[in-house]
Amino acid sequence: MPGLILVTDPDRTPDPVALAERLPKGSGVIFRGFGRPGARKTARRLAAVARRRDLMLLIGADAIRSAGAGVHLPERLAHRAGVLKRARGRLIVTAAAHSLPALIAARRAGADAALLSTVFSSKSPSARAPLGPVRFAALVRRAGLPVYALGGVGTKNARRLLGSGAAGLAMVEGLAKALR
Repeated sequence: MPGLILVTDPDRTPDPVALAERLPKGSGVIFRGFGRPGARKTARRLAAVARRRDLMLLIGADAIRSAGAGVHLPERLAHRAGVLKRARGRLIVTAAAHSLPALIAARRAGADAALLSTVFSSKSPSARAPLGPVRFAALVRRAGLPVYALGGVGTKNARRLLGSGAAGLAMVEGLAKALR
């Protein structure tokens, strides 16, 4: 699993292919199309960039899966991780989580990792009250699977997560701004 993941959003990262081109090799991309027109085409373009640049590509459960891509499940579908992995062999499956019970459910379902949010204050329309680095670290210790920090994470506050046990950082706008 990579240490850095770009999480796309049609409104906040309108050109995910251009961002993927600028990611460090070995990073990850989670493409979430949210049912938008053109999502299938964007997923195929991202898959080509991922193969060429050695990026791990995960496609949100809402988008069409591309050959060679893993799956990122919303919290409400995390229970499907094991079924997907059994059906597709070496498929990488991650899940969104917003609480300890969600982290435990993702682990029990067989997810390879979870993205725990909201760590810091975020502009995301789905953002919840921020966990903060201390509570985030406590949840990571109890999760029993690799956990990525998501939600308000950027270049200015990422240092606050050192020693938290996070498997890595997952960012939307924070990474998009850094890659410009």
